[in-house]
Amino acid sequence: MSPLVKLLYLLAAVLFILGLRGLSSPATARGGNRLAAIGMLIAIVATLAFGEILSFTGVVVAMVIGSLIGGIFAKTVKMTGMPQMVALLNGFGGGASALVASAEFLRYSAGNEAIPLSTNISIQLGVLIGAVTFSGSLIAFGKLQELVTGRAVTYPLQKTFNAFMFLGTLTLMVLLVVSPGQVTVFYALVAIALVLGVLSVVPIGGADMPVVISLLNSYSGLAAAMTGFAINNHALIISGALVGAAGLILTNIMCKAMNRSLANVLFGAFGASPQVITAGGAGGADGDRTVRQVTAEDAATMLAYARNVIVVPGYGLAVAQAQHDVRKLADLIEERGGTVKYGIHPVAGRMPGHMNVLLAEANVPYDQLKDMEEINPEFERCDVVLVIGANDVVNPDARTNQSSPLYGMPILDVDKANHVIVMKRSLNPGFAGVDNPLFYMENTSMFFGNAKDSVVKLIAGIREVV
Repeated sequence: MSPLVKLLYLLAAVLFILGLRGLSSPATARGGNRLAAIGMLIAIVATLAFGEILSFTGVVVAMVIGSLIGGIFAKTVKMTGMPQMVALLNGFGGGASALVASAEFLRYSAGNEAIPLSTNISIQLGVLIGAVTFSGSLIAFGKLQELVTGRAVTYPLQKTFNAFMFLGTLTLMVLLVVSPGQVTVFYALVAIALVLGVLSVVPIGGADMPVVISLLNSYSGLAAAMTGFAINNHALIISGALVGAAGLILTNIMCKAMNRSLANVLFGAFGASPQVITAGGAGGADGDRTVRQVTAEDAATMLAYARNVIVVPGYGLAVAQAQHDVRKLADLIEERGGTVKYGIHPVAGRMPGHMNVLLAEANVPYDQLKDMEEINPEFERCDVVLVIGANDVVNPDARTNQSSPLYGMPILDVDKANHVIVMKRSLNPGFAGVDNPLFYMENTSMFFGNAKDSVVKLIAGIREVV
């Protein structure tokens, strides 16, 4: 590798790091994305210009096709589909790394060349992690797209079977180290890795999708780094290591936000048996509980005269594509002298930062977006909290009910506000599959319906308030 290529790769790496730094704030996220994209362009140009490319035609055709697909996704995929797209992109990244590592292995095998030990191990790790990422991401995509059940799927001796599968992959890897070049054994490793990816994600419920997406993103980076070692590509090593480290850090943040360990997320089968609550209330040891419903006119009046309003967005807001109408609602409240802030829980939605991206799309001012630690002290002084499609992240059982699977999870303390308006389609539980006592509290009013339609009604109602 020439010194010029190494210099260009170093420049690309610096831009990657600056790009990640820019993503630390919504105000600088777009600039960070541009810097990272420029870095990737430099790395690609350096590889094509100075690398040993056998067929530029094939490379150019692949780049054009990939660019077209990416452009179409960027323009057509709605915010509700963003988690699914991220899951797919993680899978594509892992699959690409596995294919490159596999090609390197087959190149050595076809030429009957001895594979250096370090290269051999890097190839196997690249294939293992890449294949697990690919198949696991497809299952995550299926769960998010509701092509397969979003519930945690379990079966007898599941953990034992998965353990044997993992031991099987280690055995095959040892065989390939002891006796390199065994193509049949290598194909068996690929197959088992693909199955292991499926079995790793199937028992994870919808409530843990933000963690799963973060973890798979980390896997895709680690797979790329291992493949970089296998083909001696510095840019791939650096970029893969950055993605892998960033993904692990984000995964840790998500786990802390739920007060759960990564092992519990991966093996706890959280949300395997969701409850179904009827509209009339919830039964149990405490008997039936009454739900207080509110009309659009009454809810609009409360918001019109409120001085301090906090909006808590959830996945229901994303599904209804109501973010632009919420911004209009906030503008009306502010025109009447009120203040509006947004309480953002780290795991609200179906991917990390989902609510931030959603509200940024509607040009909600960045300084109105408050994270959980910053907004929680303000709920006690809040006149009205408007919960739109959020559920588990506002469940007070997480603070008080030791028997709840949510117990210990940090939540947004919306129940401490003077008035709470919860906008949902029904009383059905969230991804965790547990009932929410917030819905039955004296200071809570339920406003049932599609989030977008309901917000439009609130806008019309506020305009009619004198």
